[in-house]
Amino acid sequence: MLRLNFKQRGFKLSKGVPVEFRYFRGLNLISSKCHYSTFTPAEPLSIHDINQQTVEAKYAVRGKIPIIAEGLQELIKSSPTNHGLPFNRIINANIGNPQQLDQKPLTWYRQVLSILQYPELLNEEGIKFPNDVKERAKAILKNVGSIGAYSHSQGAAYFRQSVADFISKRDGFPANAQDIFLTSGASTAVSYLIQLLSQNEKSGFLIPIPQYPLYTASIALNNSKPVGYYLDESNQWSTNPKEIRQLLKEKVKDGIIIKALVVINPGNPTGGILSKQDMVELIDICAEHGIVLIADEVYQENVFDGKFLSFKRVLSEMKKNSPHLYKYVQLASLHSTSKGVTGECGQRGGYMELVGFKPAVKDIIFKLASINLCSVVSGQAMVELMVNPPKEGDESYARYISETNEIHDDLKVRAEHLFKAFSEMEDISVDKPQGAMYIFPKLNFKPDVYHKLFSRAKNSNLQIDDVYCIELLEHTGICCVPGNGFGQRPGTYHLRTTFLPPGVEWVERWKDFHYSFVNKYKDMTLM
Repeated sequence: MLRLNFKQRGFKLSKGVPVEFRYFRGLNLISSKCHYSTFTPAEPLSIHDINQQTVEAKYAVRGKIPIIAEGLQELIKSSPTNHGLPFNRIINANIGNPQQLDQKPLTWYRQVLSILQYPELLNEEGIKFPNDVKERAKAILKNVGSIGAYSHSQGAAYFRQSVADFISKRDGFPANAQDIFLTSGASTAVSYLIQLLSQNEKSGFLIPIPQYPLYTASIALNNSKPVGYYLDESNQWSTNPKEIRQLLKEKVKDGIIIKALVVINPGNPTGGILSKQDMVELIDICAEHGIVLIADEVYQENVFDGKFLSFKRVLSEMKKNSPHLYKYVQLASLHSTSKGVTGECGQRGGYMELVGFKPAVKDIIFKLASINLCSVVSGQAMVELMVNPPKEGDESYARYISETNEIHDDLKVRAEHLFKAFSEMEDISVDKPQGAMYIFPKLNFKPDVYHKLFSRAKNSNLQIDDVYCIELLEHTGICCVPGNGFGQRPGTYHLRTTFLPPGVEWVERWKDFHYSFVNKYKDMTLM
């Protein structure tokens, strides 16, 4: 073995450490004397050794059926000509992800954002942008700086002021930039609010049934209690204030303290839109019981008949007429760049406006935002571009209006086509979507007529809508989500699908599948 005079080379050794045992990177020498451990290695963590709230949380839109769909997609990719499936592509109708389904990005957003990402484009010869694109990018760079740097934890002040101006114009009542929090999509805002309000395991959250699974998942992660209130399917998915008031009384007896009432408007997964009277009565409940109203309004651009009405506007009108009754109402309104005609899910832009919260409580939300440092700054910029688009007379205006109208009108046509298809299917009932991106049809499969289907479900430990959606995927490549992933009245079965996929061929395939499914499971002798 090569021995070295370490003192001569300037090395100092600790007492009792043999010279031979060291590996010196700089000298690239390895000792011939090695140490071998004899301990028994410990097992890795099992599912029982981790936070059980994370185990219990479920998220149906990326649940078991979408996971199967991903596996089939990989099979098609790996064996494009020899996969053995009766289809050649997966139709991802399980999630509202517009650009995954070929919705084109709006030129206005991408042009401004490209300059923000690479400001040198302003000086590049041969690259021509409309003047209003360059001016907006310059204004953002001047007021915000590089989007590669952290912003204020609440969001850059320049962007928050744009959001406040947008809300003021939309509702006709003032909004304050200090009440605006820019978030990485609306999902982060939901996480902040539920984390904030989950005081202990007795904290309850009123959520609509059916609901978007983000809410039950977030509530589970915070060890709180979801309290479902059923939407009225027979009346375009409206609310029932009497039922909600009764739930409040019942939960008090159970020791559950309701902290918030969640409303999704336009609805996900239902596509329904609440009437103004529904909104008034929900605000009354929150005012009377001192609970927070969480208004998830991310689909406010997806309204097919009439105009969107915000909870902020309705509350402001009620405050104006009866300030002594509504001055303490706490409202958190959410919006996002992921939906509407924007469809920029991957950019993760969103905002939350807080109204009526005490400063000390807002400070805690600010602390949560600070722990995350800030939301994605390019996403913040996207929010500004959404709420402050080109105006009439601007160079980009005509193109922006043309692109947004085309997207909105196309969604409306797709919604109507899918609604018509479901209306023609046997043993299915469906409400025409008023907004959002989804249809939530009801599967009217009765046990006495579809006893083979019910036996199949029982033997497979599945629910009826699970069986339908799994077989739909296996036979057509169409991936949607069973209604049980969103909640539904006991004894009823639904599914949720988007109407984002382009074309009509996939809808015709669905109709053919449904006809075969009914013939396979329905006992025609009882008809």
